[in-house]
Amino acid sequence: MSFKDHFSRHAELYRRYRPSWPPEVFAWLASLPPARERAWDVGTGNGQAAHGLAEHFAEVVATDASAAQIAAAEPHPRVAFRVAPAEDSALPPASVDLVCAAQAFHWFDFERFFAECRRVVRPGGIVAAMTYLHPSIDPAIDEVLWRYIAHVRPDWPPERRFVDAGYANAPFPFDPIPIPSGLALTLDLDLDAFMGYLATWSAAQRYRERTGADPRAAFAAELATAWGDATATRTVRWPIAGRVGLR
Repeated sequence: MSFKDHFSRHAELYRRYRPSWPPEVFAWLASLPPARERAWDVGTGNGQAAHGLAEHFAEVVATDASAAQIAAAEPHPRVAFRVAPAEDSALPPASVDLVCAAQAFHWFDFERFFAECRRVVRPGGIVAAMTYLHPSIDPAIDEVLWRYIAHVRPDWPPERRFVDAGYANAPFPFDPIPIPSGLALTLDLDLDAFMGYLATWSAAQRYRERTGADPRAAFAAELATAWGDATATRTVRWPIAGRVGLR
């Protein structure tokens, strides 16, 4: 796989509406390597994971192939943001204690990325490919949401199949470490913010480009009915999955 830029034109939308990774994910990841000198947040997007890792590592190098995503990232004193592909980080050999790809691994050229990890990760270091699955709220809203997912599914790129499987169907040549059960992203959203999140999906963007129509429009009334008071916040939960391994 070569770099496929599905997000540069929507970097600000992505920054506003995507959920944040919970701190306990980064605390757990940081507990795994023998040292915490440097973490590499690869495919950083707007830098959410980089900020979480910076709470535990002396330095975080956060790279993304999208210059627009890097430009939209929030600065942090311990994070160095750089434009670079996952397969060619420009990091020195054996200089990284943890590699973390948060909701980005499925876009990489796997074999070239693995080779880069072997080059830059110190022996005993950790490689983590983390993703989150489709959200859930409550049965009434979820029923409409799953029909919306089916509506836009043809416009998802082929790499989406890896996310849907929690990366279980992707190669991963590192000694496996089980991910703790029950990890999830959660966010309290009102209806407007949830609709904004649905617009960040690459499938929604491709649908709009292909048809000229907003894919949310056909489901807006049903979602509003299921939601109830549009100003009321509801807890949205995204289960976390992925692959973590020892270098």
